[in-house]
Amino acid sequence: MITASQQKENFNVSPEVENQWCPGCGNFPILQTLKKVLQDLDLQSKDITLVSGIGQAAKLPQYLKSNYFNGLHGRALPVATGIKAANPAQTVIVTSGDGDVYGEGGNHFIHTIRRNPNITVIVHDNMIYGLTKGQAAPTTQEGFVTPTQPQGVIDEPINPVALAISLDAPFVARANAGDPKETQDIIKQAIEHKGFSLVDIFQPCVVFNKVNTYEWFKEHTYYMDEEYDYDVSDKVAAFAKAAEEEKFPLGVIYAHNRRTVFEEAVGVYDADKRPLYARDINCSVRSALLSSQK
Repeated sequence: MITASQQKENFNVSPEVENQWCPGCGNFPILQTLKKVLQDLDLQSKDITLVSGIGQAAKLPQYLKSNYFNGLHGRALPVATGIKAANPAQTVIVTSGDGDVYGEGGNHFIHTIRRNPNITVIVHDNMIYGLTKGQAAPTTQEGFVTPTQPQGVIDEPINPVALAISLDAPFVARANAGDPKETQDIIKQAIEHKGFSLVDIFQPCVVFNKVNTYEWFKEHTYYMDEEYDYDVSDKVAAFAKAAEEEKFPLGVIYAHNRRTVFEEAVGVYDADKRPLYARDINCSVRSALLSSQK
């Protein structure tokens, strides 16, 4: 007999929580896929912290039973870094949109990769701002017409995968929300990999982006399963693969274990392995420090 403690958690929230996504939104398969990954890893909700910023994708933590922090626009990554540093045993996952992570949070994206906390960053990349009614995002393609770019987007879109590789992120992958089985495997690898892990997931916005649809992503991507002709730990080769844009490669594009994670590098656990949140606060030392700065 399987006891209650042995059953896999389903991570479902109360039925009273109303989902605010549009029917057909690409966020739905990402949510269900993430739940399956967490089940496969035998994780419990108490051991997981989801962090997000602002946007439709950033609502995901509200629909998955776990600890979560829903913060300011573009500020998910520094919060996630702090949570992991204070409690390294937590599985910390950032889940937010391309505008939130690469736009408002672009500076944090760059410097969080430099710090290399052991977190997983899942970016819902629909190439548009969905919550604010269809403005161009950092990943919107040139020529795309929006309410605020009626003559078409003139800026070159950011290539987040290539950017992450250039900064030597330990794990960089791209997935397609329309392929839940493959996406499940990619996210699982990302969570298991030590260090900063990026999974950029193509997903359609069915209301404000009528170009980059489920069908478009199918036609403009390919899986590298049988086409790996390079070592994924080779930075130069991986960058060249990431630069492909006629058809976007899907799968693990870059992965290595050459960097120390932030929580280990800062030295706070060298002599004391207890998480920061569990340590006693020496008020006299704190008061002396504050007084010395007056």
